[in-house]
Amino acid sequence: MRGEHAGYACGAALGFLGDLVAADPRRGHPVAAFGRAAYTVERRLWRDHRGYGAVHAVLCAGGAAAGAALLQRAVRDHRGARVALTAMTVWAVLGGTSLGREARALGGALTAGDWDVARERLPHLCGRDPQALDGPQMARAVVESVAENTSDAVVGALVWGAVGGVPGLVAFRAVNTLDAMVGHKSPRYRRFGWASARLDDLAGWPGSRLTAALTVLAGPDRRGALRAWKADGAAHPSPNAGPVEASFAGALDVRLGGTLAYGGRVEHRPVLNGGARPATAADIERAVRLSRRVSALALAATVAGRLAAGLAWGAVRRTRRESR
Repeated sequence: MRGEHAGYACGAALGFLGDLVAADPRRGHPVAAFGRAAYTVERRLWRDHRGYGAVHAVLCAGGAAAGAALLQRAVRDHRGARVALTAMTVWAVLGGTSLGREARALGGALTAGDWDVARERLPHLCGRDPQALDGPQMARAVVESVAENTSDAVVGALVWGAVGGVPGLVAFRAVNTLDAMVGHKSPRYRRFGWASARLDDLAGWPGSRLTAALTVLAGPDRRGALRAWKADGAAHPSPNAGPVEASFAGALDVRLGGTLAYGGRVEHRPVLNGGARPATAADIERAVRLSRRVSALALAATVAGRLAAGLAWGAVRRTRRESR
């Protein structure tokens, strides 16, 4: 058991390093393959009904997790293979480096005043209508996206990997992908995507709180991050994006939230850290650097948590054996 936890720690560190070095491939990414499979299932199952959407979520996320569990079981007696499988899975599910690259590219376009390029790249980061946004609004959208995706694309996956190993990593990424595909409130998915959206809320809860806590720890303004998290985190319509975006806003001393155009509709969201200045293109680089620090701390925290849990469980088992 101790070797299993140590193997996970080694594999997670290697996978994290792999994401830093290689990022996401342009073609043939496993998450994209899952998305295509989920879309095929959707085409057969879609009805304007929550029950069919729940079946879709269970089949897709449950099937991905079951396949990962079979793979993990197949290599359980081979330490090197266990480490390699964990490393490859962590690399596949993390998206921190690609997130940073996209944000920096868009920030460079905004700094150069090339709003057409910035609008062309914005859909790579979020689903907002780029034609409805000016430069400062796009800068705000990018900072918010970096904050939210630090939780979704890095920290949340590491949390569930520490809890459930390879199946936990795969299940979290599957749920998060399904939410991106069908979890929004468009006419087609308002009912069908309800189960995927609620499942994503549940799966994202621990990662979002850890992300907010690590943002307080790693941010340039710790008091501001904690104050904004407490004051504004619960006001956001998303139970998980709220704490993360609010803590980033406080840590960077910028104002986030407000009116946005998303999925063909206009939303008036609460302002986060309202007493601060608006976000600018220069704040995108600051947000990316903060995201990297939070991600590295999340790796250390989740690996340490898994190792500590393994040691504690080993001590319990020894005590039980000795008491017989």
